[in-house]
Amino acid sequence: MNRFSAEEKSSNNKGLAAGAKRRRFIWAVMVTVFFGWAGYIFFAQSAAIADKSEQLAKKQASSEGVTASLNQLKYEVSRLNDDEYIGQLARKWYNMYPLGEQPIRPEQSGQ
Repeated sequence: MNRFSAEEKSSNNKGLAAGAKRRRFIWAVMVTVFFGWAGYIFFAQSAAIADKSEQLAKKQASSEGVTASLNQLKYEVSRLNDDEYIGQLARKWYNMYPLGEQPIRPEQSGQ
């Protein structure tokens, strides 16, 4: 028989076909493993991002509260630079009045 005979080709094709099937199977397993890993990482990162987003929303809400409190304190400090406001606080909290001023106190009923 010569080297291009039909018998040799058919026996060679069986060997090549089995190797090709094995390579395709290995390739399919590798692709499946890769996509499984990628899916796992995707869902794990999605859950982590959701948790971080929730934490960010809480911190932004607390930041807004702190900013409002800071603005209120700045307003109070600016009012403390006014002499008239200081006088009002002294009258209200410490019953301090300028000389010659008579405090007006309403009578409390029930006593």
